[in-house]
Amino acid sequence: MADARFTMTRRECLGALAATAAFPALRGAAAEGKPMRGAFMILSTPYTAANEVDYDDLAGEVDFCDRCGIEALVWPQNSSEQRYLSKAERLRGFDVLAEANHGRAPALVLGVQADDTAGMLEYARYAEALDPDAMIAIPPRSASSLADFRDYYAALCDVTGRPVFVQTSGGAPDIEPTVDFLVSLAREFPQCGYVKEEHPPVQERMLALMKHRPDPIRSILGANFGRAWAWEMRLGTDGVMTGGVMYADIYAGLWDLHQAGRRDEMRDLYGKLLLMLNLDRLIPGVRLHVLQKRGLFKTTQSRRGEYSFTQAQLDEIEHRFAALEPHLRA
Repeated sequence: MADARFTMTRRECLGALAATAAFPALRGAAAEGKPMRGAFMILSTPYTAANEVDYDDLAGEVDFCDRCGIEALVWPQNSSEQRYLSKAERLRGFDVLAEANHGRAPALVLGVQADDTAGMLEYARYAEALDPDAMIAIPPRSASSLADFRDYYAALCDVTGRPVFVQTSGGAPDIEPTVDFLVSLAREFPQCGYVKEEHPPVQERMLALMKHRPDPIRSILGANFGRAWAWEMRLGTDGVMTGGVMYADIYAGLWDLHQAGRRDEMRDLYGKLLLMLNLDRLIPGVRLHVLQKRGLFKTTQSRRGEYSFTQAQLDEIEHRFAALEPHLRA
């Protein structure tokens, strides 16, 4: 019988390994060697005319994003309509994306969130077997305290030693994942040193998190379709994770310009992107239209509702999209 004094859980073992220089893979930006920085595109979920998930188009997004030069693919998150997907659809999507991205440059980040820990673990164990580059989990909606958040992510770290992105929104509405909590969580579980920051005040929290890089905080990503990304890049954050696959080449171009120090060119391209992003509040379904326009989706079907467009709306979309066309890569 094993001596209990020398028995360690998987989580404790991973934490101990990550704390030592003998295991640099667990201390670096990503255990698999792909940096967790840059333009992370949350894939949209395509549907057939019969409102079934179109897995061929889902796989097609992988090829498109690879040609656009983005750094990572993420699915499914809120921009993927993840709450409208069944468990079977999510698991099959994991399989499709793992196969489609095999051997490609972008990192694959699988979303394993659920309303409670038990549900999350089902997704996490399935995802782990597919060898993704990282995982992301929205906090549990069933939580009643930060201690519940901690236990949820602790359970995830029992399953995987890969980078785990902690999203700071979308969980139980009355619980704030404070900066102190995020730093403490990352110290205890090094996998959780990756943050998708969405909780207001976003930029102030980012600056506070940056004081704790590179250990234990390893990567800080923005969101909100990149509407504040130009500023966040100038602040020194690590990228953006957002549902912008229809403009994937533009987000990739913005990151490349930023990395090259070409700030004026980045600002000008960012302004052209904002022309399209501003249409989201004026023309419902514009993103789906652009996905269809670019040949990625067969339909503009959504489980949130049906979308149709007047000629005046289509004319405005075309007028604004024309400013992006010289910068498209795929």
